[in-house]
Amino acid sequence: MSTGEGKMLGAAFELLLSKLDRRPVLFDIGAAVAPPEVWQPIAPHSVYVGFDPDLREMQTRTDHPYHQAVIVNEAVTGDAGRSHAHFYFTKSPTCSSTLKPDAASLGEYLFADLFIVEREAGVRATTLDAVLDRLALPGVDWLKTDSQGTDLRLFESLKPDRRARVLALDLEPGLIDAYVGEDLFVDAHKQLLKSGFWLSNLEVQGTVKMRSSTLRRLKSMEPDPAFDQAATSIKISPGWVNARYLRTLSWLAQGDFSKRDYVVLWVFACLDAQLGFAGDLAVEYEKRFGQDDTARLMLAETLQAISRLGHRRRSIFEKARAFFSVWRRV
Repeated sequence: MSTGEGKMLGAAFELLLSKLDRRPVLFDIGAAVAPPEVWQPIAPHSVYVGFDPDLREMQTRTDHPYHQAVIVNEAVTGDAGRSHAHFYFTKSPTCSSTLKPDAASLGEYLFADLFIVEREAGVRATTLDAVLDRLALPGVDWLKTDSQGTDLRLFESLKPDRRARVLALDLEPGLIDAYVGEDLFVDAHKQLLKSGFWLSNLEVQGTVKMRSSTLRRLKSMEPDPAFDQAATSIKISPGWVNARYLRTLSWLAQGDFSKRDYVVLWVFACLDAQLGFAGDLAVEYEKRFGQDDTARLMLAETLQAISRLGHRRRSIFEKARAFFSVWRRV
């Protein structure tokens, strides 16, 4: 969803979320400098929990736009019996993991040096269920996990009743063996489709498939400094994906999901610019719970958002047509 669209729907989010009996809970495993940008429009109404094992203790933050924000200083594992986890600290902090980097596989790619293990150590560990219990939260609505190889197993480590009620899921599974025994996209995708999710968004990321030793050899043959810049222009090969999943309508229909769940998933669909699915949710809400003020608002806002999208695209088309019309006369 564009920033402009987010502002237009902001009033609807404000009205709908302010009526909820429970605020949306957003979990961010592999928390970076800031929470995911997609959550910004609903931050004031949400509970944010980030996981960063570099901090010395769990702390409640105040320098944030969220209703409540907590940073947990522990690594997340799927093993409830472990208080500590073996952690591989790599040259690039974003590549550190509880899994060992697969040096043989990574050696075929230019970014292999980022995964060089500089040290290994035991770090404090917890589970998603333990954190939910500690914070007295009944569950998580949107789980974003960038755990470097263990995304699927972390999701599946949730207790069945909590796992069944996750409405949105962001993963970053690999397409190549970057870690020994990691959860690859092919495995995660198949399992999540079986578990009542549909793939809402997919961004393929990657790096250059080339050995570092080959690059050094070529550079020795070409002293021109411009070669370094040329090397960065080599075609990128797929290496991992950013994947977003949303719950299916059939999954909601088969469970004891409340008005609140339909509203929160409708908001999530709008945040991901899935306006068609948002319309489906509004219609299903109306069928299941009746034509109340919430149903009317969701239907009206979906209609307006789609109409604005159509007007914007038509405007772009008309501008392009006018430009080419002038260009032909020149």
